[in-house]
Amino acid sequence: MRSYREIRLIVRWLLEGSRGGKLRARILLLLKEKPMNPNQLAKELGVNYRTVIHHLRILQEHELVEKLGGNNYGAPYALTRLSEEIWEYIEELVRRILGDKK
Repeated sequence: MRSYREIRLIVRWLLEGSRGGKLRARILLLLKEKPMNPNQLAKELGVNYRTVIHHLRILQEHELVEKLGGNNYGAPYALTRLSEEIWEYIEELVRRILGDKK
């Protein structure tokens, strides 16, 4: 089990310290509102479906999002319990990264 400090460092790196952090931040914001599948996210974000899949995989590897409904094509993604538990920190980073561009 990772410590709270380690989790915060990983989340900070995923959102601030790496390419694609802004898009991952926007994905997390959308999933906070409601579960969405990759196609819905791509349309909402105005980006390629494959780009969304790539970032969802990264977020899933770090236990920030989970796929609902197994491996079904078109299954929605949602925030994990971990993301919900540290949402205040995620939101703080998102505000800093995106400002009013949400």
